[in-house]
Amino acid sequence: MRYVLLGTLLLLAGCRSDGPTAPKAAALPAEYVKTQQAWREERVRQLTAADGWTSLVGLHWLDRGAHYAGSAAGNGIRLAVGPEHLGMFDVTPRGVRFVPARNAALTIDGAAARTSTLRADDDTAGPSLIAFDEGRGRATVIRRGDRYALRVKHADAPSRTGFRGLTYWPGGPDWIVDARYVPNPAGRTIDIVNIVGTVEPMPNPGRVEFERGGRTHRIEALDDGSGGVFLVFADRTSGHGSYGAGRFIDAPAPSNGRVRIDFNQAYNPPCAFTPFATCPLPPPENRLDLAVNAGEKAYVH
Repeated sequence: MRYVLLGTLLLLAGCRSDGPTAPKAAALPAEYVKTQQAWREERVRQLTAADGWTSLVGLHWLDRGAHYAGSAAGNGIRLAVGPEHLGMFDVTPRGVRFVPARNAALTIDGAAARTSTLRADDDTAGPSLIAFDEGRGRATVIRRGDRYALRVKHADAPSRTGFRGLTYWPGGPDWIVDARYVPNPAGRTIDIVNIVGTVEPMPNPGRVEFERGGRTHRIEALDDGSGGVFLVFADRTSGHGSYGAGRFIDAPAPSNGRVRIDFNQAYNPPCAFTPFATCPLPPPENRLDLAVNAGEKAYVH
């Protein structure tokens, strides 16, 4: 696996031309290089972890009623990898009940699998985790709007084992901005459309404002429960070198009305790596009339 690491770049010295000798590029600050390199290595580590986004192999919508799942033919939900018979998922008004297949080597939240009602990903305790193939495979129930789906991951997913690395825009220290934070009234939400077409209101605690090219730009902030500021944005590089559906930034919590935004750490949503994710799209307010030549470029499959 090849990491794309940020180093200090210098123009080639000694090149001759008809004009004056090209000046050397200024060396990037050592602390900046160290910080960005560490962030990029951690980004790849999480992305390619055994349960990272590149391990996603299936997204199966669950309508009301019973659904048998497994890799064998004849299952209503045909798994790309996993046991021939995983079990039955029964969608009721009270949630999703799971009945494990007989003799299936499964666990639920680390204990031997038994018939139970599964928690979905909107539960405060997180989703119930069905593990199979000695823990290499994982299945959870997610909820999008009023619909449930079965999300399946496997450590042997081709998108993980064949991961091709990340590429980045040049960026630089000038893409780290000290933005103004403008809080919204308590309880405000903003409608966010995800890539599968579901619209969900998300907490919208405020917006960030920053200057670039003599203009003020604004991004509505989302609260994803991390304690910081979650930004989902598109810009003039979206679809032109950057992932077309936008990028994400995790910024720290506001302090004294300011937020530090590092556009060098803008990253692709999971949908850039797998067709089985349900990613939020940038709202109209977050489509910047600005080319953000920093952060991750579009992933090349």
